[in-house]
Amino acid sequence: MPTCPSPLLAALFPPGVCAAEQRQPGDPALLHPEEAAPLRQAIAKRAGEFAAGRLCARAALAQLGIVGFPLLVGSDRRPQWPAGVVGSITHTQGYGGAVVAPCDRFHAIGVDAEVIGRVKQAMWPRICAPQEIAWLASLPGSEQAQLAALVFSAKEAFYKCQYGLSESWVGFHDVMLDPAACDLRGGRFSVSPLKPLKLAEQRPPPWSGNFRFEDELVVSGMAFAAP
Repeated sequence: MPTCPSPLLAALFPPGVCAAEQRQPGDPALLHPEEAAPLRQAIAKRAGEFAAGRLCARAALAQLGIVGFPLLVGSDRRPQWPAGVVGSITHTQGYGGAVVAPCDRFHAIGVDAEVIGRVKQAMWPRICAPQEIAWLASLPGSEQAQLAALVFSAKEAFYKCQYGLSESWVGFHDVMLDPAACDLRGGRFSVSPLKPLKLAEQRPPPWSGNFRFEDELVVSGMAFAAP
């Protein structure tokens, strides 16, 4: 499937966000030469995932009327979006996606996709707070893989979004997905800090986002609207 608009990712956000996805590796030959520069020594798998993300970003930007813009990597490893635009890219095995929006509508945005089943139980201590581990352990085995992937994806979407405002790095154990506030039917999650975070100076916690399960994927998104 070539790059195309993504109703799945767009549904995670309020109106005004443009989204695109690709469910196969991207072709690095389709990138601008400046975009492909970081791939000179990359393995094929990494190159295909990176290209898929960049091609999705190109398609999403085109929905805003922005074409021919090379999306370079900044010193902090984040994409350098055009002036007046916020955006986020995600790529995982067999899936790439991107979302963009005008800065006058949103001050920050984050998206993440994960394959259900890749977040093994042995990984829980690295990505989960004790409360999250207890929650996952209390679930039926059939649900653990699905919701472990959600914890990972929701935190990643939060990290990307918060960085757009705070420009500070946040670790997996610095925040917690609140099990009591997780609406599995409505596809809503809430993240709370476990230590003082710079973001709280600008946006008081908790911070909420949306998620969707589709086939073998979970996708999560968060956005901070412009005041």
